[in-house]
Amino acid sequence: MIPISDNIRCRSKPIINYWLIGINLAVFLWELKLEFSGELGYFISSWGVIPAQISGAVTNALFFNSAAWIIVILRVFSLISGIFMHGSFSQILGNLLFLWVFGKTVENILGHRRYLGLYLAAGAIASFVQILAEPSLAVPLIGANGAIAAILGAYIIKFPKAKIYTILPLIILYIPIELPAFFYIFWWFVQQLFYGIGSLNIPPLGVNQSGVVFVGQVVGSLIGAVFMRLKK
Repeated sequence: MIPISDNIRCRSKPIINYWLIGINLAVFLWELKLEFSGELGYFISSWGVIPAQISGAVTNALFFNSAAWIIVILRVFSLISGIFMHGSFSQILGNLLFLWVFGKTVENILGHRRYLGLYLAAGAIASFVQILAEPSLAVPLIGANGAIAAILGAYIIKFPKAKIYTILPLIILYIPIELPAFFYIFWWFVQQLFYGIGSLNIPPLGVNQSGVVFVGQVVGSLIGAVFMRLKK
């Protein structure tokens, strides 16, 4: 099932949403270039969220070497940079498709600044929760999943009865149907199971190889829902 649009009319152009989609695409194209040159593993390790590195740096700064706070600050930045990186074609396509359909409407309701704030904050908090859940994980965690889950959570709270225009591919046929917006909370989590399709070659251990990724997405959707509820 492929969402293509909703029945909510927007009054203004979703400029921030366009920029977010563009930045994510640009970073992914850069990742493809680095994959061909053999430098992708270093890039992901430098800018992706690696729980073991961050928790180790915090422990070192608290108990052994106060100068290690510099390393902590540098690694904490990955909570933001990791949001704009993706590990497979299916992940980038799925995330940006949901961002395109649901993000423009949420931006129209929240305004540009609050929409950007929700996106970045939810993505960073979701990554932080993943670190708390599995602090010894040495595999990088990347992707905008937590941020987009927040956008979806906010959308469902504001427009629970909205209709989402959807295409249902059946081999060679494409059947247009309408589905309730609430259905996509369920479908969002189901499609995560297919995000390994078209994975990039990211040495040495790949990315997102942990069930804790789902924890971050649940947190992201709750953040979006609570934020929109408080706005009401």
